[in-house]
Amino acid sequence: MNAQMTVTRWIGLLVAALVFLFDQGMKWYVTGPLGLTVQNDSLTVLPIFDLRFVKNVGVSLGLMPASSEFMRWALVVLTGGIAIGVAWWMARERKLPDVVALGMVLGGAIGNILDRARLGYVVDFADLHFGAWRPFLVFNVADAAITFGVLILLFRALFVRDKTAPSADAPAPVENEVNA
Repeated sequence: MNAQMTVTRWIGLLVAALVFLFDQGMKWYVTGPLGLTVQNDSLTVLPIFDLRFVKNVGVSLGLMPASSEFMRWALVVLTGGIAIGVAWWMARERKLPDVVALGMVLGGAIGNILDRARLGYVVDFADLHFGAWRPFLVFNVADAAITFGVLILLFRALFVRDKTAPSADAPAPVENEVNA
């Protein structure tokens, strides 16, 4: 493994750690100092943005609600397996933008897994709205990081063509010689 790949992997791990710490810090701030601990307690920050405490017992978009202890731990195991897969992918990825995106997904996943294991639900608190219209469910930093990470990966997969170096076993290009 060359030095550049090592640095790239450390950057991915740093991104994951920063996302995780920011996510957990915001959840602590909302539920601790701000005291939002009762379902749907809220604090208006801007006319279009509230901090609103929501216990999310499901996965993405509240799907697959964990209605029992078995389901709760099954979701922990399922999302833990996904996080391990993302970490494995990140460890093998060579392109820095993809490693950063995977770090965002990994940090967010670990933040939500910790909530579910520790509390039995994921703390959601960010409520973006325009009057009564809410284009998103209430979410958290981890959800936003996962979403942006996945969007970066999709955008890069669909629209970005990275230059690839020729492999060592590829034949050398043949140049045409013109004799005068």
